[in-house]
Amino acid sequence: MKKTNSNDPFPNLILDKEEKLLEQSLATGEFEQDPHFKNTKKMLQEAASRYLELHHSKPVTLRIKQIDLIKIKAKARRKQIPYQTLLGALLHDFAQGERELVLK
Repeated sequence: MKKTNSNDPFPNLILDKEEKLLEQSLATGEFEQDPHFKNTKKMLQEAASRYLELHHSKPVTLRIKQIDLIKIKAKARRKQIPYQTLLGALLHDFAQGERELVLK
């Protein structure tokens, strides 16, 4: 079903039955704006911003034994990835609970 509204910015957009019903309900004023819309919008924007910040990479400095670094670089080379990527993947897996720490 094609849209027929002359002020429509998407005149060739084809809507299914549910979308058409929703559009008609909006046009007839069946829905009311949330009285707390501005507060809710601000809260959701802040949450989205914090979510994006959580997925940014951060530099980390750590000390490891030279022999361990050599072995890590060799394993990364065999997988054809940078050793930092390998370390990041290992840390990510550990943080997600997909790897267990074994202390000897």
